Amino acid sequence: MKLLKGLFLMGTIALIFFACKPNPLKVNISDIDKEVEVVHFGEQLFNLEGKDTLEVFSELSNTYPEFFNLYTYRVIQVGGIGDDDFKHMMSLFLTDSLIVDVKHKTDSVFNNTKKLEKGLKKAFKYYSYHFPEKELPTIYTYTSGFNQSVVTAENIIGISLDKYLGRDCNYYQQLSTTPQYKIQNMHKDKILSDVAFAWAITEFEHEDRATNLLGNMVEKGKLMYLVDAMLPDMQDSLKIGYTTQQLEWCQMNEPQMWTYLIEHEMLYTSKRMDIIRYINPSPTTSGFPLDSPGRTGVWIGWQIVRQYMKKHPEVTLPELMANYDFQQILNDSGYNPE
Repeated sequence: MKLLKGLFLMGTIALIFFACKPNPLKVNISDIDKEVEVVHFGEQLFNLEGKDTLEVFSELSNTYPEFFNLYTYRVIQVGGIGDDDFKHMMSLFLTDSLIVDVKHKTDSVFNNTKKLEKGLKKAFKYYSYHFPEKELPTIYTYTSGFNQSVVTAENIIGISLDKYLGRDCNYYQQLSTTPQYKIQNMHKDKILSDVAFAWAITEFEHEDRATNLLGNMVEKGKLMYLVDAMLPDMQDSLKIGYTTQQLEWCQMNEPQMWTYLIEHEMLYTSKRMDIIRYINPSPTTSGFPLDSPGRTGVWIGWQIVRQYMKKHPEVTLPELMANYDFQQILNDSGYNPE
């Protein structure tokens, strides 16, 4: 099967056509009073007076007890405040020459966080519109030493600002463990969609219910639709982390990808490596042309869910997120790209 590589004009026309349609997720949030709190934990940590005493760490721990332990145990992995060597390990981290340099670089890139805070608060106002009964998380920003970009726990989101310093950041080029396709998304405009997707996973993903490729595709598609709802003004390329060319490739080759999955009987495979091939981040999708992006299964699942919600405007977002009948969602979507 030959996947198309051209037809850029058709893709552009389609984009213009869909852009003219009103977005049903662009709801009125002016009456939403709930607002997420953003705590710049990293600034407080690095500006502590007397960082060589256990008392100052205890004070910060008492101020943010849930997040402090998550940060020290899970993010920078120096243990807990009750450990004998905790003060020493924290001191090593805070005075390490590389960490200090990275902190300075982070301060220069994020010298003004008002835009980020505004974006986070707006995204969670949209979330509150659809889920008014749910408690909002507290969001913490910090320097992690290039650990996980976004971490979540109950009512907590943590953002490693040093993972969003820009594609051309020298540190990323020096990190041999970070491939180029991931560096592509390590810029500050990607924070909002990463946070929205991570929170969607935390609140709604149930991996045990998705037992085959189709289930995984639709499950991830539902999470992407929640990103749509939280960030209705954001372009699709930023939401999923594609370049403009990669997004256009998917749009133009959507029928061929779907046909390939059907003809090769991939939709109902439960083989782990087959699922990973289409769902997990990667530079390209194995079996598709080299100019295909990774995660094409996620992208297709996203389109299935979008089509389902378009055909069934009576379905609310909470109802969608509570629906784990992936086959029914596909059937009722009428998805059949041509």
